[in-house]
Amino acid sequence: MSLISQNAVQKRRLEKTNDRGDEVALDAEARKKARSHNNEIKDWKRKKAKELKARQTQEAEEMKQLENSLFGAIYAPPEFGAEAGSVVPARGQDGPLFFMDRSAGHDMPVYEEDLGSDDETDRKGRKPAWVDDEEDRTEVDIVKVARLRKLRKEADECVISGREYEARLRGQHAKLNPFTGWADMDRIAPLPDAESDEEEGGVDNALRNNDELVVKGTAKLLPAMLDFSRLVDANAQERSSGPINSVQFHRNGQLMLVAGLDKHLRFFQIDGKRNPKIQSIFIEDCPVYKASFLPDGSEVILSGRRKFFYSFDLVKAAVSKIGPLTGRDEKSLESFEVSPDSKTIAFVGNEGYILLVSTKTKQLIGTLKMNGNVRSLAFADGGNQLISSGGDGHVYRWDLRTRKCMHTATDEGSLAGLSLCTSPDSSYFATGSSSGIVNVYKRDEFLGGKKKPLKTIENLTTDIGQMKFNHDAQILAICSGKERNGMRLVHVPSFTVYQNWPGPRFSLHYPRCLDFSPGSGFLSVGHAGGKVLLYKLHHYQNA
Repeated sequence: MSLISQNAVQKRRLEKTNDRGDEVALDAEARKKARSHNNEIKDWKRKKAKELKARQTQEAEEMKQLENSLFGAIYAPPEFGAEAGSVVPARGQDGPLFFMDRSAGHDMPVYEEDLGSDDETDRKGRKPAWVDDEEDRTEVDIVKVARLRKLRKEADECVISGREYEARLRGQHAKLNPFTGWADMDRIAPLPDAESDEEEGGVDNALRNNDELVVKGTAKLLPAMLDFSRLVDANAQERSSGPINSVQFHRNGQLMLVAGLDKHLRFFQIDGKRNPKIQSIFIEDCPVYKASFLPDGSEVILSGRRKFFYSFDLVKAAVSKIGPLTGRDEKSLESFEVSPDSKTIAFVGNEGYILLVSTKTKQLIGTLKMNGNVRSLAFADGGNQLISSGGDGHVYRWDLRTRKCMHTATDEGSLAGLSLCTSPDSSYFATGSSSGIVNVYKRDEFLGGKKKPLKTIENLTTDIGQMKFNHDAQILAICSGKERNGMRLVHVPSFTVYQNWPGPRFSLHYPRCLDFSPGSGFLSVGHAGGKVLLYKLHHYQNA
């Protein structure tokens, strides 16, 4: 090989080596830059995390300080041995600035500077735990904390005083947890006193407070539109497997019985939210056609298409089978009414007979005889009178003290009377017929010879199964189990039917029974599907 060729080979080798060196240097520089960039990202993330943690800690400290200023030092309880009187300062040393006073059941600071003043001491010589300043200097930024922004009353509001903050917190709590005053049986709504208003300033005093100017429950119910809302079903915790035939509230307004063709008698505690089940009783040989509390609340009477009936003692929780009645051959005692004085049960008998049974002895004490078949019964005058109607289209009024018929008259337009009901004060009574006609009468006028009803309601076209006045006779509920959504609520003072009941959103199925609570705060409707629908009537406060 020549010298020239040897130099050329060495030159090519040297060039290749230099190229590889340049590539290695470039790779090292790129890796260095990437490593530096990653370190910068990590440092930025650590910095942001520290800032976020510091901000959260600062917010927590601010909230603690605010709560301490408003509600006391709940986050710094004193250590054991630091109670009042446990520390005695040495001579020449200053005593503690304050000690923890636990006489009120919780820790409250008592400052030494306040111990010497006598103007704030009470009659027993004790010193109050603290004295509020004349001006509340605590301020709260309700925009800085996200969960406090809902307390704003205006969009641009930022800082409020501590006292205002406390008031808004209480208002928010009351808004989220409203008190059901209508379910408080012991609460008596105060009536407005016109004389006291005149003496103490009249209208000015009325405008200075936030009391309701119209006391609900005592004001008159308005016609046309009814204010109501649908609640959880009364028997939501245990629905019936058959049609519901009876629903009724106990006199306390909280207990409800539900009975039907599934042979069960169930009791529910009505609160409008959960309605828990209290007890269920199975009646093996009697599908229940009707069940009713005695007005005194001590027993439940239930019956079906049997020669006997049952009594359930609420105090002893015992079921008693009663019957057949001595001297009677009725095959069915499914229809009955209980007198308001809890003394008499009136059963519908055969061939126009009405059977009167004592609630105390459960024995037959008398009978009444109509010209036609008996279909419906209703007590009046506190249990001293009985109204009956039936297949002959007449209305009979009986005096139970003499067992004689006081008055009889034709129910206008009725071919067969299927249902009766009276108002609580017995001033009104209503009759329902097989054609869906409901007549409302004034008792005094009817007994005086005026046979024309005050109003004829023709909104239903099938059998009227049940009717009920509420406690102040401002609402009359009528229902027909043969028509879907066959229930209407009538405003009695104007005799107009509420057009928004039951409304397009709610279905009543085929209603078979209904009842108002003692204060008309609740309305229950049992239907053929085994449910008991529960409604709240907002005009009435008490259940």
